[in-house]
Amino acid sequence: MTKIYCYDRCTTCKKALAWCDSNSVKYEKIDIKSNHPDEKTLRKLHAKSGLPLKKFFNTSGMLYREMNLSQKLAEMSEDEQFKLLASDGMLVKRPLLITEKTVCVGFKEAEWKDALLK
Repeated sequence: MTKIYCYDRCTTCKKALAWCDSNSVKYEKIDIKSNHPDEKTLRKLHAKSGLPLKKFFNTSGMLYREMNLSQKLAEMSEDEQFKLLASDGMLVKRPLLITEKTVCVGFKEAEWKDALLK
């Protein structure tokens, strides 16, 4: 089953879910704030995505800015970054799409189309 971690107040998440609905994509919606992925899950998703770990951070989020992570991430080990991401769902870029074959971070319609409609 396709899973989508999202946040109800996020306009990008709303847009992604509306796109899924209009394309008849069945999915399980997971609230990233109250039910965020743990470290083990994040490690699996990262490996499956093939993306750099920094792409998993919500760089436009308030928490990211408050913690001054744009300055700190480069100095952190990968283990420290995974622990940090797992500590608060608001640090994770959303929506986070998980299919059997791939993981997409953020909503880019072309990527989601490739992942879900082919």
